Amino acid sequence: MPTFALAGSFSRLQALLLVLILLACQGNAALTDWTPPLSTRGRYIVDANGVRFKLKSGNWHGASGTYTGSGDINVDSNHHANENAHTLPLGLQYTSIDDILDGFESLRINTIRLQFSNEMIHDMAPVQDAWVAANPQFKGLTPLQVYDAVIQALTDKGFAVILNNHTNKSLWCCGVNDGNERWNESQTDDVWQSDWLFMVSRYRNNGRVIGADLYNEVRRDILYDPNWNGNDTHDWWKASQALGNRILLEANPDILIVIEGINWTGIPVDGLPHHRPTLEPVASLSHTFLATNKLVYSAHFYAYTGPNHSGATGIGETSDLRYRDYSQADLFEVMNFQAGYVALDIDKHYTTPVWISEFGVEGRGDILASDATWFNNMVSYLTTYDLDFAIWPLIGYLGPNNTNGWALLNWDPTTGDRDGLYDGNDWRVNAWNTLLDFTGDPESPVTTPTRWQMLNLDQGDFIQSLVQMSREDWDPGARKGMCPDGLRMIGISAASTRALCTNSASYTWASGNPTITVSNEAYVTEGDWASGYTKYQCPSNSYVVGYAIRNSEVSTVLCAQASTTLGTDGSGTRWFDQGDNRPADDAGGDFHYGQSKGQCEREEYIAGIAFTTRIGDNGSPAAILCRK
Repeated sequence: MPTFALAGSFSRLQALLLVLILLACQGNAALTDWTPPLSTRGRYIVDANGVRFKLKSGNWHGASGTYTGSGDINVDSNHHANENAHTLPLGLQYTSIDDILDGFESLRINTIRLQFSNEMIHDMAPVQDAWVAANPQFKGLTPLQVYDAVIQALTDKGFAVILNNHTNKSLWCCGVNDGNERWNESQTDDVWQSDWLFMVSRYRNNGRVIGADLYNEVRRDILYDPNWNGNDTHDWWKASQALGNRILLEANPDILIVIEGINWTGIPVDGLPHHRPTLEPVASLSHTFLATNKLVYSAHFYAYTGPNHSGATGIGETSDLRYRDYSQADLFEVMNFQAGYVALDIDKHYTTPVWISEFGVEGRGDILASDATWFNNMVSYLTTYDLDFAIWPLIGYLGPNNTNGWALLNWDPTTGDRDGLYDGNDWRVNAWNTLLDFTGDPESPVTTPTRWQMLNLDQGDFIQSLVQMSREDWDPGARKGMCPDGLRMIGISAASTRALCTNSASYTWASGNPTITVSNEAYVTEGDWASGYTKYQCPSNSYVVGYAIRNSEVSTVLCAQASTTLGTDGSGTRWFDQGDNRPADDAGGDFHYGQSKGQCEREEYIAGIAFTTRIGDNGSPAAILCRK
């Protein structure tokens, strides 16, 4: 910010007013100085010009429910911290939306994670006048229509908005057996998907609605753990993979898809297995969408929880460490292991932005010294590794019946007075300023990195090509995988069901995107590169982009005709029937843990796949032909 020499005639009040005006102008510029739509480049989110857009954000809760589930829902004391949001964004009862948004701007954030419940979407009853007393323009609207108006106000102000499906039922998260443990706990997968398509389509024409955060804190219910690739009704990878593709194909190809890791598995009792996996499973299986560069992973961290601690006190409490019990060095290590690595490891199939979409601690009253230390360590973590973030929560109530001091902006329900982060009563102000003042942005525009993506045929077809989706099935009855458009296959697993795709060198499809399906050795014309094995080889000047299997046996190879003449040099045959045969730099990362894999060098393409069905072999891939 520029400095000015103030004339002696200026009073201190005039000087203060000038500073406030300059800060306001600076804040407005920060909100508006970006161009939608957003996408990702490696670990960074970027705008349409390739300039980094860092999520400096906060959570505005309420529309997902604050009711604790027992007693009269209309009684405030039956809501979390006596804060009754009436299934609306919290605060509208006691202060105007303009004051709320001005408060957000004073915090220097640029994005709002805005919660909703599936139940709220379908509530057709108009809100009561008292629930929006400070915002009479919302009288007579349904909760969803109020949600619409809030989004419009936020985006008109310049804020970006990420829609967050926080709960099925309009209840405070996250109780035991509350019906909100999974996306399909109190509703079907079909309802969950159709609600999301409805919501994303509803705001499609608003370019500042930038993200769809698919579900909050997926966790164990009474009987079942969620899983990652279990191919059942609790499979969070499967559900989020399917919905992410549907949103991008059917509702809005420009929106970011935000997927939080698994929040909890097991029974929190010493001696029984229990864990908070967060994003750990992503290392072995990441998401690959039809629309590229739209994936963001997210994770939540609080002082009172831990990698193996549920956060409970009393029932459900174990002897495991909470995050606040770790030294700064150990905290950084465990958080990188659980989440940060996804952004920090370069050139991997999982490398993508990580958004710490919830973290927070009480800012007033008597707090544990370890909580304060943890919060300061969290800020250090976020600045050290330059990660996107969203604090929980932005809005709260402080008054005679409200003593919850977690929010950055609080209003007294009895007087309407505000007590916010910068109003002198919040110990977090210095740490918050450190977080918001931090500048670690890469050069603009952000360099476009090499892309690496996985194919996963464990559960059936995994065709991630928009071109092929519009064409006939190239191998009916077989299980097929195909790279996203613009990428080629560069590796495959001996277990048949995993492959690795990349754009690490310039191999482009010919005009019209022609493909050739290979099911015999007709194109093996330049020597036997895998003696004694069946070889499905692409024609000259084409490269492998997909394959099909029946059980484990290779059924066909799909080749893309190149736009230029391709070379026939390279490392040649790579065998992997006895163990991994991959580049030493681990480019792309391990795409099938515990299985042998073959992978060409970065500058090469796969020209063919070899296999055998002799006695003792099942026809799975055993060698690839690498050329450049």
